[in-house]
Amino acid sequence: MGYEEPAAFAKEKEAEDTMLDIKFIREHPDKVRKAIQDKRMGVDLDRLLAADEHLRKKQVEMEQLQADRNRISKAIASASPAERDTLKSQVAAFKPRLEALENEVRELNTEFEQLMLLVPAPARDDVPLGKDDSENVEVKRWGEVPRFDFKLKDHVEIGEKLDLFDVERGVKLAGSRSYVLRGLGAQLEQAILRLTVDSLNNKGYTQLAIPVLVKEEAMVGTGYFPVGREQAYLVERDEMVLVGTSEVSLTSYHAGEILKDEQLPLRYFAQSTCFRREAGTYGKDARGLYRVHQFQKVEQVIIGHADPEESEQLHAEILGNAEAVLQALELPYRVVYVCTGDLGQGQVRKHDIETWMPSRNAYGETHSCSTFYDFQARRLKLRYKDKNGQNIHAFTLNNTAIATPRVLIPFLENHQTADGKVRIPKALQPYLGGRTSIG
Repeated sequence: MGYEEPAAFAKEKEAEDTMLDIKFIREHPDKVRKAIQDKRMGVDLDRLLAADEHLRKKQVEMEQLQADRNRISKAIASASPAERDTLKSQVAAFKPRLEALENEVRELNTEFEQLMLLVPAPARDDVPLGKDDSENVEVKRWGEVPRFDFKLKDHVEIGEKLDLFDVERGVKLAGSRSYVLRGLGAQLEQAILRLTVDSLNNKGYTQLAIPVLVKEEAMVGTGYFPVGREQAYLVERDEMVLVGTSEVSLTSYHAGEILKDEQLPLRYFAQSTCFRREAGTYGKDARGLYRVHQFQKVEQVIIGHADPEESEQLHAEILGNAEAVLQALELPYRVVYVCTGDLGQGQVRKHDIETWMPSRNAYGETHSCSTFYDFQARRLKLRYKDKNGQNIHAFTLNNTAIATPRVLIPFLENHQTADGKVRIPKALQPYLGGRTSIG
């Protein structure tokens, strides 16, 4: 499925509207080279810069030829009959030369755009340097890690004993990393989702019910394609893609638009089914509900002004929203500042929330809070008209509010009791008909 720019995205197309600003890359190659190195991405920056230079030279040559042709064409009207045939022959001679040059420019532009799609956004200066998630930096802990005076069960044992989910039949239906939540297991998941949805609605966020089957340009626009393409399920016959997060649909919602300054920041969220192939994870986290192909998630997205200070405040806001849900669920967690080697292509900073999972005797990632600045907005042609009447690319942010069934792992394990039940925290009880425990 090749990427073709949709008409809505192509309006007012400029060179600076393509992914990272090419002007920035030309002027700051060392900074971009450092981003490539720090994020451990295989991008040939020298090839990109060479393609850019070659493309610009050919474009200048083509424009000069077109100008010469037009100048001679205009002269035909006022020329004598004897001169006209000569001028017409000169104009005709331009055609094969221009066609060849136009084809060359088209091919060079395709290579240039493909290379631009791979360039990572530089991380903020305060992001810790590191090679992978083992070098993320802990910045906060909340809650006490529970101590058990009875034999600990993991979430699979608890789920099977209380008939909350059925992995065996899930695998029968859909293959590995599949599951079925049943009875109180399904009710528990819905209760956690509803609690999260109510929390965000009460904070004034606008809820959207969005498509989870999207056009490929939405994946390109949000930075999930071409990097990360192997993780997506492709519906190739219809040239569509199943999203791995509703961030794709929420952030692309205003693609190709010019918003009003006073509309921002826009605070959106959606609950949706999500799909990930989990390519490259064979044999990793294969037991239970940690790494599955289909899951439910409530995602927050903010579209804001091109203001780093505002983005910092909004980043803290959506991170706090997720923490509030975990605190309501009475689950101990920690927040880590993600190092450069664990950042995605477009993220300029990210915090992960890792919730305590007793069976692992460790914190496991359950949320990711990301700031992109204008990385996604440039790809999506998402702008706003500022107070001076200038069209400015917006800044975007997103964060998981809750993702399940992964959150069921710490929920079941932290709240298990000696008599084989699972305690229901007070905040969740109204969503389960007042039930105080399962089992």
